[in-house]
Amino acid sequence: MAPQREWFEKDYYDALGVDSTATQKEITSAYRKLARKNHPDANPGDAKAEERFKKISAAYDVIGDESKRAEYDEVRKLAAAGAGPDGFPGGGFGGFSPGGMGADAGDLSDLLGGLFNRGAPGSGGGRRPRPTKGADLITDVYLSFEDAVRGLTTGVQLSTDAPCPDCSGTGAAHGTKPRVCPDCSGRGVTQENQGFFGFSRPCVTCNGSGHIIDNPCLLCRGSGKVREPHEVRIRIPSGVSDGDTIRVGGKGAPSSGGGPPGDLMVRVHVATHPRFTRDGLNLRLTVPISITEAALGTKLRVTTLDGGSVTLRIPEGTASHKTFRVKGRGVETKKATGDLLVTVEVTTPTNLTTDQRALLEQLHAMIPSPREADVKES
Repeated sequence: MAPQREWFEKDYYDALGVDSTATQKEITSAYRKLARKNHPDANPGDAKAEERFKKISAAYDVIGDESKRAEYDEVRKLAAAGAGPDGFPGGGFGGFSPGGMGADAGDLSDLLGGLFNRGAPGSGGGRRPRPTKGADLITDVYLSFEDAVRGLTTGVQLSTDAPCPDCSGTGAAHGTKPRVCPDCSGRGVTQENQGFFGFSRPCVTCNGSGHIIDNPCLLCRGSGKVREPHEVRIRIPSGVSDGDTIRVGGKGAPSSGGGPPGDLMVRVHVATHPRFTRDGLNLRLTVPISITEAALGTKLRVTTLDGGSVTLRIPEGTASHKTFRVKGRGVETKKATGDLLVTVEVTTPTNLTTDQRALLEQLHAMIPSPREADVKES
């Protein structure tokens, strides 16, 4: 792609908070972190956050792409050497003489490496902008607690652009076709020479498309696209949590310039369960037991999330809120399997009958209080 004028002035590495030697993975990680923090959806009504998000996105659009980043780095080298978007100081080489750098004009041309189109006016230089990836789409999926634990394949409804059926995507009315733009000869870009450099600019006559539509299609109004609803089947992995985002590659918006489609970002929402909760890959469950079961011990049958059951041996003298672990009965993923954590809660009897009260009073007299002897009851 042709370099942009702002590349001489803007430090995209600083915008993402990374060093110029950062790897593509580090750049992507920094962008995602900043994008989540400053996304308009996360900061409704915050104009400053929206502006930061735009700057972050603009920076990632350049240095997040290896080819664009290489071109940007070359431009920054020239800027550091004194070059600018309008040529070198003094309208020519000025203090930046090839001899002073130990290089001739041919060496400088090699340094530019195709970044700039040096053709003279009317030479026909310039290239159509490189196809770019389509936009990412965001959708939401709502799962039951059980489905989030087990995982499933489900469908989400989307509405994306598709080629107009009336004009087959040309944008021109039936029986007509687009004509080649006379200003850019179908290239979609025009050449602008400033000082030493020549810059490719999107053609303003055809908006960079390379063609002009005199009679637009009535259905798509010349865009060549219509909104079309469709279903995308996605696989929800087992163990997904509320708030997770799943990326489905290639299922986003199509590219307008012949590039690959964007990705689909699926935000996950998980309902609560009346009995179970999640603790990482572990499932937690609280079960009530009586005073006598806690004191004497018992066998406890517990129904698991999948409808099965396990039997726990509750030893005598079990205290309230003690937790028992059942190995391998938690959330199962490809990497690991959690456990079932059963916490017992000793309940105190109420509405005692006369006989029950009498028995408890006998026990009270026979069993010493756990409190220290010097603590008096009020």
